[in-house]
Amino acid sequence: MTQAKTGLSHFDDQGRAHMVDVSDKPVTARIAVARGAVRMSAETLALISEGRAKKGDVLGVARLAGIMAAKKTADLIPLCHPLPITKVSLDLTTDTSLPGIVVEATVKTGGQTGVEMEALTAVTIACLTIYDMVKAVEKSMSIESIQLILKDGGKSGRYEAKL
Repeated sequence: MTQAKTGLSHFDDQGRAHMVDVSDKPVTARIAVARGAVRMSAETLALISEGRAKKGDVLGVARLAGIMAAKKTADLIPLCHPLPITKVSLDLTTDTSLPGIVVEATVKTGGQTGVEMEALTAVTIACLTIYDMVKAVEKSMSIESIQLILKDGGKSGRYEAKL
């Protein structure tokens, strides 16, 4: 089954997984933004936002974990290309209407393939870090709605999620 038949570029003509050859693609500016959330009780959210968590600065540690994760994406996801990331930023916002923390990651590169997986990985690991740091207080937290909300650059152009 060929890529043309399946529409999946990570499989060769025999249906075997392989890393996509991007060597003929031009280097272009690329950006991806992903978002997710950790839903928790209002009491746990207050503990985090007031800096009373026993393990320390939950949001600061989660931000660093997300940045580190974006840089390690190719080590975690087998068919991702290692990329020269030029920017990783994470915004972690308390949201009393959830209640919880909304995590948004922005990743940029100048490369031959996009950084969607890096942005999604950054959000996922930041959310898992938040969970880890306060799980002693609340094990019922949930990690929700992790999704790509923007990508731009490359042959496929711009994508914006309809939120």
